[in-house]
This record gives sequence, structure tokens and C-alpha cells, in this order.
Amino acid sequence: MNETRILVVEDDPNIRDIIDVALRFHGFRVTAVGAGKPALDEAHDNHPDLIVLDVMLPDVDGFEVCRRLRAEGVESPVIFLTARDTVADTVHGLTLGGDDYVTKPFSVEALVARIRAVLRRTTVPAAAERSAGYVLRVADLELDEARWEVRRGGVPVDLSPTEFRLLAFLMTHVGLVLTKRQLLEEVWGYAGSSQVLETYISYLRRKLDPLGPPLIHTQRGIGYSLRPPQRP
Repeated sequence: MNETRILVVEDDPNIRDIIDVALRFHGFRVTAVGAGKPALDEAHDNHPDLIVLDVMLPDVDGFEVCRRLRAEGVESPVIFLTARDTVADTVHGLTLGGDDYVTKPFSVEALVARIRAVLRRTTVPAAAERSAGYVLRVADLELDEARWEVRRGGVPVDLSPTEFRLLAFLMTHVGLVLTKRQLLEEVWGYAGSSQVLETYISYLRRKLDPLGPPLIHTQRGIGYSLRPPQRP
């Protein structure tokens, strides 16, 4: 039996009921609420495995709900539901700590696929379930898959599960230019919006670049590559 707990936050009762029924059909345990304040209470009390969060809510908007949850240490992955498919809104939601977004109108099957993809990439495997793993090294950057640790120049780098998987894929293909589609399909599980990928690349750069020369490079119009710094 699937014990994954999903909190659905949607003020439109028809959409809320459709999502609720669909997720239960797929085996998830669902709690559904219609506003931001009860969503905050539910997330604090029960720590759901994932939150489906509408942006436009009657009391506290979804962006603010996500900001408060992250500020208070609630790390449940968040998928935003939004009718506003603009770059600014997308980047704003991801910057606040969201993990993905789905634009209205949407198909329920597409939402379920996004939920499964986010759960796959944000769930850190338990130590007993990890393979022996190995350490990837590029210049002074080290990624230990078994211990789920990253260091640059000996300095620990704190990464989210999604950032870790993205960096691991880049390091596994060091020196190669990977297309945006390749990266999205490998890390996110579907060929979605490049805005999500671009945001996470910027997260990695902000964490790695202060510790040494840039390692992640943009190939305009194609994608990204990770390369060791050139020697002078």
C-alpha cells in the first residue's frame, strides 16, 4: 500500500475534488484544503511527503505559503499550480523553495506524472538502500554518491536532492555538452520547461563558484557542460 501523503491546497472545490479523487485512485493518501492558513497548519502538524499548492488562494497566496514553510524548516516538496506561466513567476516560485510547477489548465495524468517525478528526485535513499556508490571527482570538486556529500576544495557544499542529482549527471558526463532536454529527462523525468533547469543551474553556480573557478558552462542554444578549469 502506498503510504505517500499528499497535501492538496486548492480553493476551487471542483478542481480540489478532481485532484483528490485522482490521487486516491493512484494510491496516495490525500488531505485537501482550500486556503493558505489551514495548509500551513496541516503542513506543520503532519509533514506531508509532497504539497500540491495553488498560487492564487483567498487568504495567503501560494508563494507566501511556500516561503513560510521553508523559513520554518518544513522541507516537503512543493508543486505549484498556477495560471500565470511567466518566467518571473516561475523563477520566483522556485527561488522560494518550490520544486516544480504545473500550469492551468492541466490534465490529471500529467499532474500525477509530475508528482511521481518530484518524489523520485527529492527522496534521498536510505543508507541501507544505497548501492556501494563511488566518488566522482572533477578538479577540486568531489561528489560522494554513497554518503550523499559534495565538497569543493575540501569545503562541504550543501545541496538539495535535485541539485545533487543534477550535479552528479553533469559530473558523470564531464566535458560533454548535455542538451536541456537530456538534463530535464534525466533529472526531472520529463522534457519540461527549461526555466526550471536554468533556475537549478543558477543554484549550483551560486554554491560552487565562490569556492573556485567556474565549472558549469553554458553552450548557448544547446545546454550545459561541466569542465575542469583550464590551466594557465
